[in-house]
Amino acid sequence: MQETPKGSRLHIAIFGRRNAGKSSLINALTSQDIALVSAVPGTTTDPVYKAMEILPLGPVMIIDTAGIDDVGDLGQLRVERTLQVLNKADLAIVVIEPEQGVTEFEQTLVQNIRKRGLPMAGVVNKSDIMPVTAELIDKYSALLALPLSSISAKNGQGIEELKRLLIRLAPDNWEGPPVIGDLVSPGDTVVLVVPIDLAAPKGRLILPQVQTIRDLLDNDACAVIVKERELKEALAGLKSPPRLVVTDSQEFMKVGADTPPGIMLTSFSILMARHKGDLETLVAGAKAIGALQPGDKVLIAEGCTHHRQADDIGRVKIPRWLRQSVGSELDFDWFSGSSFPPDLKKYKLIVHCGACMLNRREMLYRLAMAREAGVPIVNYGLLIAQVHGILYRALEPFPLARMILED
Repeated sequence: MQETPKGSRLHIAIFGRRNAGKSSLINALTSQDIALVSAVPGTTTDPVYKAMEILPLGPVMIIDTAGIDDVGDLGQLRVERTLQVLNKADLAIVVIEPEQGVTEFEQTLVQNIRKRGLPMAGVVNKSDIMPVTAELIDKYSALLALPLSSISAKNGQGIEELKRLLIRLAPDNWEGPPVIGDLVSPGDTVVLVVPIDLAAPKGRLILPQVQTIRDLLDNDACAVIVKERELKEALAGLKSPPRLVVTDSQEFMKVGADTPPGIMLTSFSILMARHKGDLETLVAGAKAIGALQPGDKVLIAEGCTHHRQADDIGRVKIPRWLRQSVGSELDFDWFSGSSFPPDLKKYKLIVHCGACMLNRREMLYRLAMAREAGVPIVNYGLLIAQVHGILYRALEPFPLARMILED
């Protein structure tokens, strides 16, 4: 459970005013004292992520947030960070303190959650301190137009019922399309070209490669794993051609040359573009590379911070390939981490990483921001395939996305 990647967990965010008992609720849900609890309002100052498991949902990420009623300049910044959590949450819990009741803070919060189409559970906490009557529940429910239940995070009253409600509310499609499972049938062979990534610690593969292997095993397919220089010999040694060859994007040219026509070819990054986001939107972004002009501003965005290599793909290789494609200099900005720049309209193109450390909802939010700003967005793998002239072939497993290039 602890080893499940953050981006592959259902994100459940807990919201409410200061001292409503949000951190206590996390402790109750996890049956552990893992969140700092204090009678002093404002103990939680930034979103805090707690990994746990709720069966049958499986691994989830619980997000504890600062109070929506925080005060002062610093408090306003905390509230803004709290509301940013809505961009990555799959499910929200609104916690109400019974004595203070429902105010404009809760009403505005519920409206924001509804605007984003998030499933939502509402609870009135601290029933161990103040009797929470049926009449009080009905009154608060009417003010929010939201069914509420009574709980005590301190003594556990109503917590199991809340867990069952979360299971019912969890969206069916929160994980998105399979990584590769719907592209294969039981018994199929898929060859995975896995160069040794210097950024990955020894003994480990990078996350998209691991997820692809697991999805193949879950769907009773056979994974043959080779490095780029071993592909040709491996293909010749198979009794029948593989269903698919999947490569690291940076080896597209060599792998494309060594993979005979008639064998479908794609990359881990393209698989992740579909699994984590919207492949068609990102393909349209790849097509827009041809419209770049000298001096255009380009944003390169990564969902995590990692150790930079001497020939880093985001800082060095992609800017070099784009300059070669345009034939002139471009104006690059870089942005990394869990937030996203609010002003995108100044860019002519956004280049995003594979989003392996982001959950699907956050990646879809970033794509929506780009569409709203009218800026095309592409991910690393699709860009690499496009600038090397192999994208059309790499999209053969995805005919709808391929049609965008044909249009």
